Amino acid sequence: MFRKVITSTKYLVKKPIAKNSLLKVDRNALRINKQFISATVPKQQKEEVTVTFIRANGERITTKGKVGDHLLDVVVNNNIDLDGFGACEGTLTCSTCHLIFKKEDFDRLPEKAGDEELDMLDLAYDLTDTSRLGCQITLTKNLDGLEVKVPATINDARS
Repeated sequence: MFRKVITSTKYLVKKPIAKNSLLKVDRNALRINKQFISATVPKQQKEEVTVTFIRANGERITTKGKVGDHLLDVVVNNNIDLDGFGACEGTLTCSTCHLIFKKEDFDRLPEKAGDEELDMLDLAYDLTDTSRLGCQITLTKNLDGLEVKVPATINDARS
């Protein structure tokens, strides 16, 4: 029987070793433990991009995010204090991660807003033609240097 366990930082493969079997071992990649062999794959480093959040008062918060993360993840992972931001944790049931993009940045976003996101945006304060929800924006290398405006007020659509 073959069993595979996947974690966020490595892949762990376990396979029973047959008695009296010949086995070649690369000691850097494999670790022998009585009846199991386990191989680990090194954690791949994700590329980072720079993102700047601009508060309504003009304060600029520049930070880094990993390619593949959402803008909501960037705020949470970097402990950026944006009052009420991402209250629904990215489940598309609020509009608290509403962000306003510059036209040129908005045009280079990897995906267009879907119907559910547009429904939530209808409930957001300070809505513009370049508004999106941060939980729906996936970072790509192309978005390096992104600047987004954080509206002065949030509206939690769940209330």
